[in-house]
Amino acid sequence: MAVSVLKVLMKDAMDTTSLLEAITKEGFGADEIIGIAAKTEGNGGVNDFGRRLIDHLLRQFFVEHGSRTKEQAANVPIALSGGCPGIIAPHLNVFGRVDDPNPSDELRIAVGSAISEPIAPEEIGRPEGVAKIAEGVKKAMAASGIEDPADVHYVQTKSPLLTMERIEDAKARGKTVCIEDTMESMAFGNATGALGIGVALGEFPMPKAEQIGYDLDLYSSVASCSSGVEHEEAQIMLVGNKRGAGGRFRIGHSVMKDAIDIDGIYEAIRNAGLPLSDHPHPSDLGDALVNCFIKCETAQTGRLRGHRLVSLNDSDVHHTLQTKAAVGGVAAAVTGDPAMFVSVAALQQGPGGGGMVAAIIDTSKLPS
Repeated sequence: MAVSVLKVLMKDAMDTTSLLEAITKEGFGADEIIGIAAKTEGNGGVNDFGRRLIDHLLRQFFVEHGSRTKEQAANVPIALSGGCPGIIAPHLNVFGRVDDPNPSDELRIAVGSAISEPIAPEEIGRPEGVAKIAEGVKKAMAASGIEDPADVHYVQTKSPLLTMERIEDAKARGKTVCIEDTMESMAFGNATGALGIGVALGEFPMPKAEQIGYDLDLYSSVASCSSGVEHEEAQIMLVGNKRGAGGRFRIGHSVMKDAIDIDGIYEAIRNAGLPLSDHPHPSDLGDALVNCFIKCETAQTGRLRGHRLVSLNDSDVHHTLQTKAAVGGVAAAVTGDPAMFVSVAALQQGPGGGGMVAAIIDTSKLPS
């Protein structure tokens, strides 16, 4: 079966009616949903319980509108990037299987998913956690049918971060954790996922413990990682292109070198197969762009193209929200669409101060 990719705008935090309407129109049901990556409203932090609410509602949707059991629904990868500061519009990106009786031999999207082994608190930010996620990514790639890692353009993970309860659990067992600041543990959780992806795809060998979260020259160019309180394991969705997969959709990727690198976004769209001039305009995209999946990060130097920034020192609004809002604005300006998947805490998911970008296009809507 081929893969269809839908962007579904959410009318409110509990809106699953729009999801049902969209998949019905596209011609598949709840049982055919492979995975979901979504921007959800909330504070985007450790205590963003909006993610838990929406995760629960989506898994309940699988059960109520399909034939999955609760246990089966729990194994569908759902990555919720919490926080829609600025002009980012909440939305679901839904990957579903559809029939294509006459698939072409052109490159089209293929998707594989997997669930890693549970990741203990003491394994976050450490090689043990990287190894578990790498094994999960290898399983997802096998499930996708993609054989060449060069054909993989986007790997989305959702893995655990550290809470006070998880830190105390580790200490009670005589273990230590990589960091005791729960908010900052989000970045280390994401770095663990990114390096696991890179190891699995052969981008680099297994990193040393001291490189995780610190060696910014070591990064995956296809990793988009999110961490939260929803799961104790990594939920993994791997997306690439495969000849003969069928369907209308194709994916490409690039990287943003910094937070305002619009060329990085346009290059990902070109890489997906949408021709663009040297100086594109949002109107050039037409209706062909489904979405961009962007990771972003405030540069640890506190500077952007030589200019001093103050967000890292802001005690009122955490720098992750400021960066997410800023890059969300950049992405909206570049594409003409505020419903872009912009996720922060991009340690080792692209160059330091920048991040990876994946773009999905609908080939049936390419300009003739």
